[in-house]
Amino acid sequence: MHTALAPCSILLLAGGRGQRMGGQDKGLLSWNGQPLIAHVQAVVRPLTDDLIISCNRNQAQYRPYADQLVSDAEADFPGPLAGVLAGLAVARHPWMLVLACDAPLIDTALITELLSQANDQAHPAMIRQGGFWQPMFSLIPCALRGDLEQAWQQGDRGIQRALLKHPVRALEYPEGDRRLSNFNTPEFLQ
Repeated sequence: MHTALAPCSILLLAGGRGQRMGGQDKGLLSWNGQPLIAHVQAVVRPLTDDLIISCNRNQAQYRPYADQLVSDAEADFPGPLAGVLAGLAVARHPWMLVLACDAPLIDTALITELLSQANDQAHPAMIRQGGFWQPMFSLIPCALRGDLEQAWQQGDRGIQRALLKHPVRALEYPEGDRRLSNFNTPEFLQ
Protein backbone atom coordinates (compact mmCIF):
# COMPACT_ATOMS: atom_id res chain seq x y z
CA MET A 1 0.00 0.00 0.00
CA HIS A 2 2.78 2.45 0.90
CA THR A 3 5.08 1.61 -2.01
CA ALA A 4 3.65 4.39 -4.19
CA LEU A 5 4.64 7.06 -1.67
CA ALA A 6 7.84 9.02 -2.20
CA PRO A 7 10.61 8.13 0.26
CA CYS A 8 10.26 10.55 3.13
CA SER A 9 12.03 11.46 6.34
CA ILE A 10 9.70 11.99 9.29
CA LEU A 11 10.45 14.56 11.99
CA LEU A 12 8.71 14.40 15.36
CA LEU A 13 8.97 17.71 17.18
CA ALA A 14 9.60 17.13 20.89
CA GLY A 15 11.90 20.04 21.62
CA GLY A 16 9.50 22.51 23.18
CA ARG A 17 9.44 24.15 26.54
CA GLY A 18 6.18 22.44 27.60
CA GLN A 19 4.90 25.65 29.21
CA ARG A 20 1.25 24.55 29.28
CA MET A 21 2.42 21.32 30.94
CA GLY A 22 4.28 23.08 33.73
CA GLY A 23 7.62 22.80 31.93
CA GLN A 24 7.45 19.01 31.58
CA ASP A 25 8.79 17.31 28.45
CA LYS A 26 5.49 16.65 26.63
CA GLY A 27 6.69 13.78 24.49
CA LEU A 28 7.57 11.76 27.58
CA LEU A 29 4.30 12.34 29.45
CA SER A 30 2.28 9.17 29.87
CA TRP A 31 -1.06 8.64 28.14
CA ASN A 32 -2.80 5.26 28.08
CA GLY A 33 0.26 3.68 29.71
CA GLN A 34 2.90 4.93 27.25
CA PRO A 35 4.75 8.18 26.56
CA LEU A 36 3.04 10.39 23.96
CA ILE A 37 6.06 9.95 21.66
CA ALA A 38 5.50 6.17 21.63
CA HIS A 39 1.96 6.56 20.27
CA VAL A 40 3.07 8.83 17.42
CA GLN A 41 6.16 6.75 16.67
CA ALA A 42 4.10 3.54 16.42
CA VAL A 43 1.98 5.07 13.64
CA VAL A 44 4.83 6.54 11.57
CA ARG A 45 7.57 3.94 12.11
CA PRO A 46 6.37 1.64 9.28
CA LEU A 47 6.31 4.58 6.85
CA THR A 48 9.98 5.64 6.96
CA ASP A 49 13.53 4.43 7.35
CA ASP A 50 14.54 7.91 8.55
CA LEU A 51 12.67 8.81 11.72
CA ILE A 52 14.11 11.96 13.31
CA ILE A 53 13.17 13.34 16.72
CA SER A 54 13.94 16.95 17.58
CA CYS A 55 14.48 17.11 21.34
CA ASN A 56 16.38 19.59 23.47
CA ARG A 57 16.51 17.45 26.61
CA ASN A 58 16.12 13.81 27.67
CA GLN A 59 17.93 12.48 24.62
CA ALA A 60 18.50 9.09 26.28
CA GLN A 61 14.74 8.57 26.68
CA TYR A 62 14.02 9.58 23.07
CA ARG A 63 16.83 7.57 21.44
CA PRO A 64 14.90 4.22 21.26
CA TYR A 65 12.14 5.89 19.23
CA ALA A 66 14.30 7.41 16.46
CA ASP A 67 16.89 6.74 13.80
CA GLN A 68 18.38 10.20 14.43
CA LEU A 69 18.10 12.81 17.18
CA VAL A 70 18.58 16.54 16.60
CA SER A 71 18.52 19.59 18.84
CA ASP A 72 17.99 23.28 18.19
CA ALA A 73 21.09 25.19 17.11
CA GLU A 74 20.25 27.91 19.65
CA ALA A 75 19.53 27.55 23.37
CA ASP A 76 16.35 28.52 25.25
CA PHE A 77 13.77 26.75 23.07
CA PRO A 78 13.63 29.25 20.17
CA GLY A 79 10.54 27.69 18.56
CA PRO A 80 9.41 24.89 16.26
CA LEU A 81 11.09 26.28 13.15
CA ALA A 82 14.44 25.67 14.88
CA GLY A 83 13.54 21.98 15.20
CA VAL A 84 12.46 21.85 11.57
CA LEU A 85 15.74 23.39 10.43
CA ALA A 86 17.70 20.87 12.53
CA GLY A 87 15.68 18.06 10.97
CA LEU A 88 16.16 19.34 7.42
CA ALA A 89 19.92 19.46 8.02
CA VAL A 90 20.05 15.67 8.55
CA ALA A 91 17.05 14.37 6.57
CA ARG A 92 18.08 11.56 4.21
CA HIS A 93 15.17 11.90 1.77
CA PRO A 94 13.95 14.73 -0.50
CA TRP A 95 10.81 15.24 1.63
CA MET A 96 10.33 15.60 5.37
CA LEU A 97 7.02 15.12 7.15
CA VAL A 98 6.69 17.23 10.32
CA LEU A 99 4.51 16.12 13.23
CA ALA A 100 4.12 17.18 16.85
CA CYS A 101 5.00 14.64 19.53
CA ASP A 102 1.75 15.38 21.36
CA ALA A 103 -0.75 14.22 18.72
CA PRO A 104 -1.23 10.57 19.73
CA LEU A 105 -4.52 10.15 17.85
CA ILE A 106 -3.01 10.44 14.37
CA ASP A 107 -3.53 7.43 12.15
CA THR A 108 -1.96 5.91 9.08
CA ALA A 109 -4.67 7.27 6.76
CA LEU A 110 -3.96 10.88 7.77
CA ILE A 111 -0.19 10.43 7.48
CA THR A 112 -0.50 8.65 4.13
CA GLU A 113 -2.65 11.48 2.78
CA LEU A 114 -0.02 14.02 3.82
CA LEU A 115 2.79 11.92 2.33
CA SER A 116 0.87 11.59 -0.95
CA GLN A 117 1.21 15.37 -1.41
CA ALA A 118 4.86 15.06 -2.47
CA ASN A 119 4.99 16.69 -5.90
CA ASP A 120 7.31 17.61 -8.75
CA GLN A 121 6.92 21.34 -8.06
CA ALA A 122 8.41 20.92 -4.55
CA HIS A 123 5.45 22.72 -2.97
CA PRO A 124 4.97 22.08 0.74
CA ALA A 125 1.67 20.74 2.06
CA MET A 126 -0.04 21.57 5.33
CA ILE A 127 -3.27 20.50 6.97
CA ARG A 128 -5.92 23.18 7.37
CA GLN A 129 -8.60 22.48 9.93
CA GLY A 130 -11.73 24.58 10.13
CA GLY A 131 -10.01 27.32 8.11
CA PHE A 132 -6.89 27.38 10.32
CA TRP A 133 -3.47 26.11 9.22
CA GLN A 134 -1.96 23.33 11.32
CA PRO A 135 1.81 23.66 10.78
CA MET A 136 2.53 20.73 13.10
CA PHE A 137 1.06 18.54 10.38
CA SER A 138 3.05 19.46 7.28
CA LEU A 139 5.13 18.01 4.48
CA ILE A 140 8.20 20.00 3.51
CA PRO A 141 10.46 19.51 0.50
CA CYS A 142 14.03 19.48 1.78
CA ALA A 143 14.91 21.74 -1.16
CA LEU A 144 13.28 24.58 0.85
CA ARG A 145 15.91 24.35 3.59
CA GLY A 146 17.79 27.43 2.33
CA ASP A 147 14.60 29.49 2.09
CA LEU A 148 13.53 28.45 5.59
CA GLU A 149 16.99 29.28 6.98
CA GLN A 150 16.70 32.70 5.36
CA ALA A 151 13.26 33.19 6.98
CA TRP A 152 14.88 32.26 10.31
CA GLN A 153 17.66 34.81 9.76
CA GLN A 154 14.97 37.42 9.08
CA GLY A 155 13.34 36.71 12.43
CA ASP A 156 10.62 34.18 11.59
CA ARG A 157 10.26 31.57 14.32
CA GLY A 158 7.03 29.90 13.19
CA ILE A 159 6.73 27.12 10.65
CA GLN A 160 3.46 28.42 9.26
CA ARG A 161 4.67 31.91 8.37
CA ALA A 162 7.85 30.56 6.79
CA LEU A 163 6.00 27.96 4.70
CA LEU A 164 3.26 30.31 3.57
CA LYS A 165 5.87 32.37 1.72
CA HIS A 166 5.61 29.51 -0.80
CA PRO A 167 2.64 27.97 -2.63
CA VAL A 168 1.30 25.52 -0.01
CA ARG A 169 -1.05 22.67 -0.81
CA ALA A 170 -3.85 22.63 1.76
CA LEU A 171 -5.36 19.39 3.00
CA GLU A 172 -8.73 20.33 4.43
CA TYR A 173 -9.95 18.53 7.55
CA PRO A 174 -13.09 19.23 9.59
CA GLU A 175 -12.84 21.16 12.83
CA GLY A 176 -13.80 18.21 15.03
CA ASP A 177 -11.29 15.70 13.61
CA ARG A 178 -9.81 14.30 16.83
CA ARG A 179 -6.78 12.89 15.01
CA LEU A 180 -5.42 16.44 14.93
CA SER A 181 -5.77 16.98 18.69
CA ASN A 182 -2.64 18.21 20.43
CA PHE A 183 -2.39 16.92 23.98
CA ASN A 184 -0.73 20.10 25.20
CA THR A 185 -2.54 20.69 28.50
CA PRO A 186 -2.90 18.44 31.57
CA GLU A 187 -6.64 18.17 30.86
CA PHE A 188 -5.99 16.40 27.55
CA LEU A 189 -4.07 13.65 29.30
CA GLN A 190 -7.06 12.77 31.50
